[in-house]
Amino acid sequence: MDINEIIDSLPSLKTTVEAYGLLAKKALGQNFLLDRNITDKIVAQSLQKQKLSSLSGTHVFEVGSGPGGLTRSCLRVSPDLMTIIELDDCCIKIAQDMKSKIGNRLEIVNQDALNYQFDFKENLPKHIFSNLPYNISVPLLTKWLYSIGSYQSLTLMFQKEVADRIEAEIRSKDYGRLSVLAQLQCHITRLFNLPPEAFTPAPKVWSSVLLFTPRNDALDVNSINQLEKITALAFSKRRKMLRQIFKSTADFDKICETCDILPTMRPEEVTPQQFYQLSKLL
Repeated sequence: MDINEIIDSLPSLKTTVEAYGLLAKKALGQNFLLDRNITDKIVAQSLQKQKLSSLSGTHVFEVGSGPGGLTRSCLRVSPDLMTIIELDDCCIKIAQDMKSKIGNRLEIVNQDALNYQFDFKENLPKHIFSNLPYNISVPLLTKWLYSIGSYQSLTLMFQKEVADRIEAEIRSKDYGRLSVLAQLQCHITRLFNLPPEAFTPAPKVWSSVLLFTPRNDALDVNSINQLEKITALAFSKRRKMLRQIFKSTADFDKICETCDILPTMRPEEVTPQQFYQLSKLL
């Protein structure tokens, strides 16, 4: 049987959840997607935006596989290798049962994704797909932004309010440190939004699927470290003028002039590129 026939032979996600007694754990930020139409749509729209017909010849990573809906949808488009990183023991058992039928193209890692060191030993292009655990979505994204050049794409589900912050434009209430970091490192496309009832159990908020593809001029680790320090300080005092925030910096007005910034501007008025220029000089 080919991969699609194998997946079609698996029990439905609803049956799987019931058979394993799987319950979403609030402590792990779990909300499960049990509708194949949605998980297939996530993968299909991601591929379409990337002008790809499949994931053949790639290594796909998934964080938080849950009952395996998104895992199945990813496997249907034929990655050479798929690695799932999952902390929940019950979800691991579901994945192991799937692996027994699919074989070695599916790898299972029972580990906290925040501590997992992604394997870059083989030369396959790498993609990440994830219905992210909401309680660690921002730390995970920040971690991946540091090494964004190692990936072809990230296709990630966030709470809509977090997605709004990631995509926020200057002079908006949602614009902040995360907006600056993400927009300097990636081209970002919102694929679609999902209502609470799309999930089991239903969260209290809407969710959004974002596609991240690395920019050719993405920053290196040292540059991001410095940028993080500057933006963390700036947005912790977002209503103050830059001149007040960086008052201990010598010749700050001249530095601002070099960056085409007014020292009377507030952090929310400074573009990501201007923040980067500023971070190089402070």
